[in-house]
Amino acid sequence: MTESSASARPAVDAGAEDVREDELLAVEDLRTYFDVMDGTVRAVDGVSFSLPPGTSIGIVGESGCGKSVTALTVMRLLEMPPARIPSGTITLEGRDLLALDDDEMRRVRGGEIAMIFQEPMTSLNPVFTIGDQIGEAVREHLDVSREEARERAVQALSQVGMSSPERRVKQYPHELSGGMRQRAMIAMGLSCEPKMLIADEPTTALDVTVQAQILDLIRASQSTLGMALMLITHDLGVVAEMVDHVAVMYAGRIVETGPVEQIFTSPRHPYTQGLLESMPSRSRRGERLRVIRGSVPNPFNMPKGCNFAPRCPARFEPCVDHDPRLEPVEGTQETRVACWLYDEPPVDAAPVQTDAPAATASTPAEATEGAT
Repeated sequence: MTESSASARPAVDAGAEDVREDELLAVEDLRTYFDVMDGTVRAVDGVSFSLPPGTSIGIVGESGCGKSVTALTVMRLLEMPPARIPSGTITLEGRDLLALDDDEMRRVRGGEIAMIFQEPMTSLNPVFTIGDQIGEAVREHLDVSREEARERAVQALSQVGMSSPERRVKQYPHELSGGMRQRAMIAMGLSCEPKMLIADEPTTALDVTVQAQILDLIRASQSTLGMALMLITHDLGVVAEMVDHVAVMYAGRIVETGPVEQIFTSPRHPYTQGLLESMPSRSRRGERLRVIRGSVPNPFNMPKGCNFAPRCPARFEPCVDHDPRLEPVEGTQETRVACWLYDEPPVDAAPVQTDAPAATASTPAEATEGAT
């Protein structure tokens, strides 16, 4: 893929053509590159989406597709260098977060945007108690005393369903179970009542019962506080239950976006279809699960045209040389897809016969049955 082909990609969003005043967060044409010894990795390559207040979006895709890097870029938690942001804007209620200085951005983190990380054991400081860490976040953003911060920490732990919160604030991370540490992370994130919550794989390494409890907790907290939610996961079952809108990422780009109902019942991009086909379902009981053949392209040697072309069962001539744009799909509500099957190809060629039928289901719950 050449620099010119990447720059030709238009801004993509999750349902609106332009940034509106009622949008809480607007990410436009964001690119995050890593300059390493072997070359440049385009971890995020022209991603755009918007998130109105109180709504939710799920960012899904295989490991390494750029989901977490997108979130860390929004939070400005990447080390620069080796990371750099050659283009794009991240706007929070009209303020460009990339233009804020470190002190201003520190006030945004936790106070206006909170983040739950994948593994709480590596995110919590092992030498400070849970109460000290939650209290530090409270004192950073609210003008309260140490005693008041401790009271808020106890209250936050109680709100997330932690047993004996008065005792837990005195304990260290290693004294808590995985589910309890994740609850502590959520309590820390919600302690200052942020406007937006980024949850990056919040149920990783948790058993099924605890996963359900954590997801119910996030859903209830979003409803109570009126927060916007950006959920990052590779679990489509979780997405079907938790969000209003879905953005499917592949190799650093959004390849399909739309309302969760439409994405699950009528996926358009071959990659989205492959993800859904690879999931177990009661309607396909006894059948062999389909797989997406091939592997994710080498980040140092991306394909010239569509990044998914080497693995796509429906590829045809334009896919090899031309980079598809994310365009609205006719006859759908807000769905957009980056695929030459739904856009006017730059050359006259017919698509090859696909060897994998499109995944369809009557409801998102049926599409993901057995996956959660």
